Amino acid sequence: MTARGFNPDESPLARLTSRGGRAGGAFLDAAEAIAGERLRADFTRGQLMPGITQRWDSQPRGARGGKGSRDLSDSAIDARRRVDAAIAAVGPELSGVLLDVCCFLKGLETVERERQWPARSAKLMLKAGLGVLARHYGVKAAPKGGRPAIRRWGTDDYRPTIGGGAAK
Repeated sequence: MTARGFNPDESPLARLTSRGGRAGGAFLDAAEAIAGERLRADFTRGQLMPGITQRWDSQPRGARGGKGSRDLSDSAIDARRRVDAAIAAVGPELSGVLLDVCCFLKGLETVERERQWPARSAKLMLKAGLGVLARHYGVKAAPKGGRPAIRRWGTDDYRPTIGGGAAK
């Protein structure tokens, strides 16, 4: 478990990134894995996981019952917006498998059984969805032996300054 509360061993993406594909390399490349983990991080920050245990809040519930969006922090609201934008970019065909595997940490066999898909089809759907998600996030595939590059907004010769303008 890392200091940020993330255990990479519980992620289905970590297993698919470390396992070999047909060509001997990993099934998922680093850009796809980073995109999936970024979706998971935003899902967690946005507090989108449904509660399944009893709440022991010290405050009694109001007349409305549950918490509303006014009780969320700004960072949680921003994370929810990022999840919504990512899901919209991926589309309805691939977003379900991304949410199931990346956010709810379901195994591929479980996804196939619940959706009544043929064997090993969830793996292909996941790879396609992660490819679209990586493009949405601007994560590019890494050159051989390197880290994936993240897209930036400036040109290659852009240099920010303290005053906010570009350096000359």
